[in-house]
Amino acid sequence: VQLVESGGGSMQPGGSLRLSCAASEDTYRDYCMGWFRQAPGKDREGVAGIDSDGYTTYANSVKGRFTISQDNAKNTLYLQMNSLKPEDTAMYYCAAERLHLGWARPPLAPTEYRIWGQGTQVTVS
Repeated sequence: VQLVESGGGSMQPGGSLRLSCAASEDTYRDYCMGWFRQAPGKDREGVAGIDSDGYTTYANSVKGRFTISQDNAKNTLYLQMNSLKPEDTAMYYCAAERLHLGWARPPLAPTEYRIWGQGTQVTVS
């Protein structure tokens, strides 16, 4: 599986952006998908995850503002980001990992994922 992100850019605080992540093959049934971000000088952190049953998880910092979704027909993952804040500024990555039976919810730890896209920059200022 190869992942390609798009949709990043610059936005003023309070604005919205939608990120997309196109997968090279069908990931709906067998993979857990996630969005992650990394700001300069900081560790990569999980933002949101979604599994094949549609269960989602969110970092506390984005709950109520960001929404993860996937279009299975298009093999595309999305991250709708509303009410953007300057602290949302980061490189955003999508990631995929084959489903593990032990996962009750999509994990947000970057170490759980082995397939990564190249990232797309989001700047809020």
